[in-house]
Amino acid sequence: MLYARSPSVPRLGIACFGSSSRPRLAPTSATVGRLSVQSIQNVATAATPAGATSRSRPRPALAPTSRSSLPLPAHGQVRGKKTRTAVTLGELPLPVAPKQLPQGLIVAEPLPLEDHEPTYPTVVLQARRNMQKFDGCVLLTRVGGFYELYFEQAEEYGPLLNLKVAQKKTNAGPVSMAGFPFFQLDRFLKILVQDLNRHVAIAEEFPNDAAKKVKSGGLLHDRKVARIVTPGTLIDENFMDPYANNYVMAIHLPASAESEPPPASPADTAPKEVDVGLAWLDLSTGYFFTQPTTLSLLGSVLSRVSPREIVLDKEMESQRGHDIMAVLEEERYLVSYSPPGELQNLSDWQPMLEADIPARTAEKFTDNEVKAGGLLLHYVGDRLRGLSMKLQPPVRHESLQVMNIDKNSMRALEIKQTIRDGAFKGSLLHAIRRTVTKSGARLLNEWLSSPSTSLEVISHRQDLVSRFLQNEDLRDAVIVLLRRSHDSQRLVQKFALNRGEPDDLLRLASTIKAAEDIVSILNSVISSQPPPETDAQHEDCLSTMIGRISLDQPLKLAKRIWDAIDEEGLVQQHQIEDSETGEMLALAQEIVKAEGSEADTALLPKGAVAKAAGTNAASGKKKPTSLRDFYGEDSEVWIMKPGASPIITRLHAEFASLLQDKIALTETLRARFNAASLTLRWTPGLGHICHLRGKDARRSPTTAADDDDDAAAAAAPVRTLSSSRTTRSVHQPEWTVLGERLDKARFQIRTEEQRVFGALRAHVVHCLVKLRRNASVLDELDIATSFARLAADQNLTRPVLHDSLASPSPPQTIIIGGRHPTVEGGLAEAGRTFQRNDCLVGAPGHGRAWLITGPNMAGKSTFLRQNALITVLAQVGCYVPADHASLSVVDAIFSRVGSADSLFHNQSTFMVEMLETAAILRQATPRSFVIMDEVGRGTTPEDGAAVAFASLHHLLHVNRCRVLFATHFHDIADLVAQHRMRLGDGGPVGAVEMYCTDVEEDGQGGFVYVHRLRKGINRQSHALKVARLAGLPEQAIRVARGVLEKSGVVDTESREHSEVTHKTADTVG
Repeated sequence: MLYARSPSVPRLGIACFGSSSRPRLAPTSATVGRLSVQSIQNVATAATPAGATSRSRPRPALAPTSRSSLPLPAHGQVRGKKTRTAVTLGELPLPVAPKQLPQGLIVAEPLPLEDHEPTYPTVVLQARRNMQKFDGCVLLTRVGGFYELYFEQAEEYGPLLNLKVAQKKTNAGPVSMAGFPFFQLDRFLKILVQDLNRHVAIAEEFPNDAAKKVKSGGLLHDRKVARIVTPGTLIDENFMDPYANNYVMAIHLPASAESEPPPASPADTAPKEVDVGLAWLDLSTGYFFTQPTTLSLLGSVLSRVSPREIVLDKEMESQRGHDIMAVLEEERYLVSYSPPGELQNLSDWQPMLEADIPARTAEKFTDNEVKAGGLLLHYVGDRLRGLSMKLQPPVRHESLQVMNIDKNSMRALEIKQTIRDGAFKGSLLHAIRRTVTKSGARLLNEWLSSPSTSLEVISHRQDLVSRFLQNEDLRDAVIVLLRRSHDSQRLVQKFALNRGEPDDLLRLASTIKAAEDIVSILNSVISSQPPPETDAQHEDCLSTMIGRISLDQPLKLAKRIWDAIDEEGLVQQHQIEDSETGEMLALAQEIVKAEGSEADTALLPKGAVAKAAGTNAASGKKKPTSLRDFYGEDSEVWIMKPGASPIITRLHAEFASLLQDKIALTETLRARFNAASLTLRWTPGLGHICHLRGKDARRSPTTAADDDDDAAAAAAPVRTLSSSRTTRSVHQPEWTVLGERLDKARFQIRTEEQRVFGALRAHVVHCLVKLRRNASVLDELDIATSFARLAADQNLTRPVLHDSLASPSPPQTIIIGGRHPTVEGGLAEAGRTFQRNDCLVGAPGHGRAWLITGPNMAGKSTFLRQNALITVLAQVGCYVPADHASLSVVDAIFSRVGSADSLFHNQSTFMVEMLETAAILRQATPRSFVIMDEVGRGTTPEDGAAVAFASLHHLLHVNRCRVLFATHFHDIADLVAQHRMRLGDGGPVGAVEMYCTDVEEDGQGGFVYVHRLRKGINRQSHALKVARLAGLPEQAIRVARGVLEKSGVVDTESREHSEVTHKTADTVG
């Protein structure tokens, strides 16, 4: 027996066979789609036979829907309307044997319900599907000339981007949307990616072919995500920092480290050496590095590399309490998560590399490095959405001979930014950067982060600087040529990612030409001006640089580019694009001016206001001819020269012939119709038309054909397509045929241009290795010439370096007349001079550690930092600010300077200080150079002095390194004497020398700081003088002085209210 169903529930049928019992709905837990409660009641009623009531049978138990959780009524089932339902045979269950017929109540499986949700427009529906697929990204959907956001993303990010959020009316209800013109993509990507650290999925329009159009119901475009842009995977965006690398780093932790629980108490926070693998790359240049390290040293590596994005395994997303999270949160790194992927072996990396990994290098990779590299490549490949990439073979940073500068020292020495405000100005990099290319500036940044420890590398760099310093003409000539080059590292990588443009080809050709000219100049200098016999290594350094440049293939590439690319055509094309952009901005300005407010006007780009002003000034006059009209269809703008290929040459000849035919046809039709204003045009709406103006438009063109001798032409029909008071557009078959031939010729030329351009791209990729090597040489020449300019401008000296491992003498740092490279420049701007000081740590007759005391503001910290910075500059290959410098190579620099707390991590100022001190005592080696300032000041004087002395004792006896130790705890000097650690005490531990700064007073309350170091101990800190200079109230000064007088520290005969003058014309604080 079949029972009727409610018409509101599609295709729901319940059948019962072989039983006289009344069927009833069985309980089910299936989720019901968008059915209302009334519809559910109708279903239950329709399935109940006549005569049955809710009391005579149990009510069906229906699960609440996902959209509505309203309970069913307790009683009062409403009977549905009787309807006739037609059921096909295929909808009935298959017959069963009589013995298998179920008796009693039959449990019916719920049938799937059709989804009758209102449909969105195609564009909105495509965007919704992409948002669901890429749920962690902000989706920008290309719609014609705009990129648009929809739904909740429009509401969230529209205000952040200063975009107006509108409501798009659809059958499914209003949809929030916001958008911006396509040419402003970089502007909004900068806000989303760089400022807000968001991942942005860009969905582009892909034309559907005939088959896809039929399959999709006639859709012209399919919108698919072509790329996911993240802070660490930028390629060629205009907002990228051109002076710094844009690294994305993957970190792999072994499974045991991932599952290790966090420490339960502070007592369990002892350092644990957990091995981790690192891999990082710059997608804009193709640089690829790996390094094994430990979790305790991870912070220092991150400070050196400065990645924009960190990638961890997806499993780490749930382990928020892991130790690595504290390291990453401390510097607020952006962390992304990714599955490990399938690139688990070095051989799997090969398709993404420009060359094979050398066998000897491949043997050295640790398992953690390989896992980190596989995770990184999988993540980057997923972000590029199938875009091919060619990276340089990975370089193991462990095999590089570089100085280690931990994160605390990088910050305290202000190598790349200042401590106070994180500014670039005031840093060491700002003080020495004189490079003229962006890629050279990036390389200098890398060198400062990782100074070399190889004497061969350092000497080669110094030799180059010396040669350019001695030959000013050579230096200036190379700098001029370097200015003509471009950022070829990033240019080449764009082509490796299949993203280069014709302009990039011209820039690359210009760079190749600059490299050729530089090689020519260097060769001429070597042949005409050989260096003195005593300085013959300079010739070797220039010859070495020339030998590293390969020009054969690149010059052929450059010639091919110049022979193919039409520079004038590119200029015209850019003018047309700028004109269209300006017209759109001007239109936006006019609309905002008419309908918006001043606040809306402020949101427009500055160019819109200027363009609108020019438009308004020309109002009332005839609209000037646009560039597109000037370069019309007959004056096509081509990016390739006619001789770029034989096919283009033939096509241009055919096209020129067709243009002559068009001119002849125009004259013929003008004579035939007696219409001098007739022109042949093409419009999107009407196609190929004959356009008439003025009096010619007011007269029917067929009347002019009566006087024509050609009867066939006179009889040809002329159909008017559109007309107005002053214009008329008519159809002429002859022009239609010729116009289609012209369109076909244009299309063929464009197609051949794209083929030639693709061949040029392939040629660039073929020369990829040589172009990158040449670019590296140009970057090094840029740094060498900049160092030479710096040395000439600031009177710098070439340091002498030697390896203490190959010398029987102990490591030493001898600096005569040293100056602080950044402070000196700041004083010079203020018209003041810097007090030079000598540093003879480890020199014969001098101690391996200097204990420095003296007043506040007397230059102790400046002296410590300047010697560390001079060491860094020397091992970078730069000349140093000193009269003389002789240094043993340093493997690591450690700095404990300044004070700060970390309340977020529950660490007090003293705790932070002790953590930094502990790291130094664990890691310093006999080749290290350590500077420590005011260790122990975060606690009581007694405890602080004890901790400070213990640190100095450990550095001398265990680490046995070079130390500069500044303190206000004068008891440390007594402890050094008691433990016979002074240099004069002799013995194996006698290595400490006492030095100090001082204050000179005039007896009238005036004083001047003496920043010149002298031997001895200064037990006066003169804190009240600094307090008075800082503006401490006089009453507070008197109270403090009284306390000190009672303790016997301050001389009671000195004046309390004397005027204090600070004379520092020749000093620095």
